[in-house]
Amino acid sequence: MSVETSRLPDLPGLRLLADVARLGSIGAAGRAAGISQQSASERLRAMEALTGLPLVRRTPRGSEVTPAGRLLVEWSADLLERADRLEDALRSLREERSRALHVHASMTVAEHLLPGWLVVLRRERSVVATLTATNSEAVADAVRSGDADLGFVEGPADLAGLRSRTVARDELVLVAALDDPWARRRSLLVPAEVAARPLTSRERGSGTRAAWEQALVSAGAAPVEPEAELTTNTAVLATVAAGGAPAFLSRYAAGDLTAYGLVAVGTTGLDLGRDLRAVWAGGPQPPAGPVRDLVGVAGRR
Repeated sequence: MSVETSRLPDLPGLRLLADVARLGSIGAAGRAAGISQQSASERLRAMEALTGLPLVRRTPRGSEVTPAGRLLVEWSADLLERADRLEDALRSLREERSRALHVHASMTVAEHLLPGWLVVLRRERSVVATLTATNSEAVADAVRSGDADLGFVEGPADLAGLRSRTVARDELVLVAALDDPWARRRSLLVPAEVAARPLTSRERGSGTRAAWEQALVSAGAAPVEPEAELTTNTAVLATVAAGGAPAFLSRYAAGDLTAYGLVAVGTTGLDLGRDLRAVWAGGPQPPAGPVRDLVGVAGRR
């Protein structure tokens, strides 16, 4: 370190001198810095000894900064402003890294994909996340209201006012019990046949339900009302296995159908593919920090 560099005052000293110039009193400047008047005076004297310059003049009316002190205040103004911005940025970074990330996700994503993503996020970024599993419509509402920092939805959903990015692809599968008439069919089901039968289904607001209903409508076949409406994929699987009507499920949720005594039923003329999307509020890019980190993890192939 050079001799000249060693004679530079530190940031707290420069800030104290600037406050004396602004407030006109060593005592007031000390209070602004959270120190006593005696400590403030000692710090100013140490600065004068360090710089070799008179910086503050004591008067009956208080204290005033000398011409040399005023120059030092002016020269250090930009440095103090930059230091304030750096301190604010570091504080924001610490708060962002320490707070929990609030995630809402549709059932398929929450049950089958997010657990793995969150393990990677915690291992790589030390971010702790809280997860709420619900349907896609409720996910979008939570992100809009600020209850969720980030959401994941499946299939068609109303994302007005939100930004989104596709992170994965999924496909729906029509499943039936082994003794169901559709399980024994040799030919593929056409849209009109599927639409005419009341199915076991997720509730309204579910991305899975919206996806298969839209697929039928797009094929020119409006579906009838479901035989049963359930709020989880596990309940749908159990209902079909118990003899309920067939159901559309994500290929992730369907898993090993033989474990449930179910089979996949072939269809034709239906586009059953869908995007799984991350959704957030704000700009076109996910907010920097844990939100962007998790979107990046989810989008890895």
